[in-house]
Amino acid sequence: MSKNKIDSFKGKYFFLSNFYERRIICFGMAFKNNEAAFQAMKCPERMKEFCSLSASEAKALGRKVQLRSDWEEVKEDIMYSVCYAKFAQNADLGQRLINTGEAELVEGNDWGDTTWGVCNGVGENKLGKILMRLRLTLRSYNESN
Repeated sequence: MSKNKIDSFKGKYFFLSNFYERRIICFGMAFKNNEAAFQAMKCPERMKEFCSLSASEAKALGRKVQLRSDWEEVKEDIMYSVCYAKFAQNADLGQRLINTGEAELVEGNDWGDTTWGVCNGVGENKLGKILMRLRLTLRSYNESN
């Protein structure tokens, strides 16, 4: 069974990126994009500082904050929550995610991220896997309503 693949969250598929600017409410606060919400949870006591930041500003600040002690244990669940907020709160984006069909979603990158994506054919692609899981959830929800 051959499956098509979306191997980069750029251009037509930029909406899949955490850098895509779309307001979400997550963890009781409003953020301009997913990256800001995700980075904010590295240091919840400073969460408010991230609310008005662009994705690149949030990523830069996220590199400087004191990481919460349980970060490694909770970061995947946080990423799922952030992605869920984006696609559930923005019906147009949720539908676009569903419209990717059965395509394998791979966050291909050239900046060396082998945890959330794939660089030079190497990586865990955790963001892509979260988005594929979320696509199934949204599809099931739509079919039952």
